[in-house]
Amino acid sequence: MTDARPSDSTRPEYAHTQKSPLCLLIYALAVVFLAVGWFVRDAPPIPWLFPPIGLLVLVLAASIHHLAVEDRGDVLAVRFGPVPLFRRTVRYADIGSVEIGRTLLLDGWGIHMSVRGGWVWNLWGRTCVVVHFKNGGTLRIGTDDAVNLEGFLASKIAEGGA
Repeated sequence: MTDARPSDSTRPEYAHTQKSPLCLLIYALAVVFLAVGWFVRDAPPIPWLFPPIGLLVLVLAASIHHLAVEDRGDVLAVRFGPVPLFRRTVRYADIGSVEIGRTLLLDGWGIHMSVRGGWVWNLWGRTCVVVHFKNGGTLRIGTDDAVNLEGFLASKIAEGGA
């Protein structure tokens, strides 16, 4: 019988998934749009406008249900999910330094440019790992596992990005 578990060489050195209650609010909004579209059929734009909007909001809620950060060999994969609409990879060789930081209240949640410059990928909370790229760019990865992620990335930088 073969062992279905991945071998040590294929197992990621770092993998963490953060969940957030924020998606529950968005799921609730989707249900409201779908319910209004179903029950209010006599107002002309509502029956054909609200259900598609509700379905779109439902897909968006499923696409930000969690934020997964995982080692993939020579890159760090950052993705929202389980519907994988939003994802990016960061080559370890491109990272100059890392530090634990905090996002501003103005930074909020989601994927966007920070008011301080650079990109923010954040699901919930304000703790993040700030990745400074060799080319001068910055990426703030929101996480509830900042100490371990920062330590992992620092070890990858010390290895020379490999």
